[in-house]
Amino acid sequence: MKKITILFLSLFLMAGMINAQIRKLPAEVTTTFSTSYPTATNVTWKDNLTNFEAQFDQSGDHSVAKFNTKGVWLETTRDLRFDNLNVSIKDGFNKSKYNDWEKKEIKELAVKGKETLYRIHVSKQETVINKYLYFNVKGQLVRDALTL
Repeated sequence: MKKITILFLSLFLMAGMINAQIRKLPAEVTTTFSTSYPTATNVTWKDNLTNFEAQFDQSGDHSVAKFNTKGVWLETTRDLRFDNLNVSIKDGFNKSKYNDWEKKEIKELAVKGKETLYRIHVSKQETVINKYLYFNVKGQLVRDALTL
């Protein structure tokens, strides 16, 4: 029984290694990435089967960009600090009913063909409620959504 378990574990690990190396990163993807993010550092790539994902740092912020297999940019998510948001977004948050909630995580969400949004993850400790607040570049609260 022990030999069978080791055999299956070995086959499973080998299958995982083979799967991770099935596709080569297309030159079109790396060219588009290099052109779009010329100062990126600490770049790592992930094959998501339907797209390629680059995780990288740029100007002190961590980002994740996705590209299709032809090298067309699909979306970028960038981690931000509240202090680095533009004045309109900070003002919009400070004037919202959530201004006394704890700010946990802030991301810039840029998606091809859509308006760039700024997502602020907030929580209210005494109620144990977490929400994502979505602001546009003008500082308008576009929507809020409960998180788990």
